[in-house]
Amino acid sequence: MYTLLLIIYTMIVSLIITPLIIKVSHKFGIVDKPNFRKVHTKPISVLGGTVILLSFLIGIWLGHPIETEVKPLILGGLIMYVVGLIDDIYDLQPVLKLIGQIIAASIVVIYGVSIDFISLPMGPTIHFGIFSVPITIIWIVAITNAINLIDGLDGLASGVSVIALMTIGFIAMLQANIFIIMICCVLIGALLGFLCFNFHPAKIFLGDSGALLIGFIIGFLSLLGFKNITFASLFFPIVILAVPFIDTLFAMVRRVKNGQHIMQADKSHLHHKLLQLGYSHRQTVVLIYSIALLFSLSSIVLYLSQPWGVLMMFILILITIELIVEFTGLIDDNYRPLLKLIENKGHEE
Repeated sequence: MYTLLLIIYTMIVSLIITPLIIKVSHKFGIVDKPNFRKVHTKPISVLGGTVILLSFLIGIWLGHPIETEVKPLILGGLIMYVVGLIDDIYDLQPVLKLIGQIIAASIVVIYGVSIDFISLPMGPTIHFGIFSVPITIIWIVAITNAINLIDGLDGLASGVSVIALMTIGFIAMLQANIFIIMICCVLIGALLGFLCFNFHPAKIFLGDSGALLIGFIIGFLSLLGFKNITFASLFFPIVILAVPFIDTLFAMVRRVKNGQHIMQADKSHLHHKLLQLGYSHRQTVVLIYSIALLFSLSSIVLYLSQPWGVLMMFILILITIELIVEFTGLIDDNYRPLLKLIENKGHEE
């Protein structure tokens, strides 16, 4: 009941703050203007991160967490927000943006939160030692950017993040981790209120400030909830966030294949491909929500499964990812080995 009230309170705060931030954004010209890569056709506020940050901080204040982990969470989150806000206003160089993300992730390590070791199935435990620092930083930065890169349609990143947070929160309930449950509830409430203005047609965007902040918090929570357990546990957050990870990974594969720089922007992300296939803006977002929900449910099954069940789920997940990649043409429109095999089998029968 308390966690439900926390979601409701934070959502109300978000609902109240968002219209005010939209007015401030337009007054000072802090908006995202249309261009050839973007779907929207008029200037939209990009101060969604400010809404999320203020709602989140008020939610934290209401929740009164006593755990020491709240300090690196807030400090790192503030740094991510500032880096994203500067990028939204002044368009930071990718290197400077990455340095800012590394600094935020380093705050987490300084406060003693890190991936220290991993237990292999039926094998030894590998201690990372000094490598735990770069591994932890890479982990947080990777998840942060995965959320940032999927933020391409109205309500997409915020909705996928809600699904991921619900999953992390549910697993935290199974682990009786009150702190993670509380943080998940606070951010879910902030995002649900924001989504009322962010869903298509959006009146406000997350901006890099919002996407980086949300990605950092999710990366931090996944680190707390799944670190130092088993080899399989390492993949739970990856499965929960499969949609942004798939989009990010195959964007890099596609760009390398086409001789482009991996950081070069294009219009071949998952949401772009679905739009090209004829789905409407809303249909595309809802379809990606459905895919994200499917992977989230799979992660819960993985968490509850015996070793043989984990193996079977991994195989099914890999097949599903391959089918998504081929159907949408994430790598190339002609890359369809599995679909062609299915088609050939169908013709033979």
